[in-house]
Amino acid sequence: MASATSFFEFTPKDRANKEYPLSQHKGKVVLAVNTASKCGFTPQFAGLEKVWKTISEKHPDKFVIIGFPCNQFGGQDPGSNEQIHEFCQLNYGVTFPVLGKTEVNGNKAEPVFEWMKAEKPGLLGMKRIKWNFEKFLIDADGKVVQRYASLTKPENIEKDILNLIEKKSG
Repeated sequence: MASATSFFEFTPKDRANKEYPLSQHKGKVVLAVNTASKCGFTPQFAGLEKVWKTISEKHPDKFVIIGFPCNQFGGQDPGSNEQIHEFCQLNYGVTFPVLGKTEVNGNKAEPVFEWMKAEKPGLLGMKRIKWNFEKFLIDADGKVVQRYASLTKPENIEKDILNLIEKKSG
């Protein structure tokens, strides 16, 4: 899918292994995050949920966070899709979409991740995802606007998200 021009052209799998067309979020600002349940950054789920709720209350239907569970970094998301979903809900009250387990690097990498990495390479032009909880900010037109390292807390991205929403609304 190298010819893709928008995030909304991709269809990863949801936790039931059914197609999840990203086109359903067309016109929204999206924060795409590769997540893990047993990582030092796992507490970021709380921050992601807080940002998701705060922005969604102020701007209904203008923003979504999508979690892409990944077990490629230190085997830190070993559970089944259902176990991962249950963990996110029970421990962090996650209400934003968390899809099926996916790969973000290598030969079996999810095409949407290949596309996002190509659109917004990391430090020194590095394309691969370095660790869990790397984040991509997508504008309402499906373009990658920013890429954030694992260390970047969701709360520190809130202003960037609001700027994109207000830019589109204004």
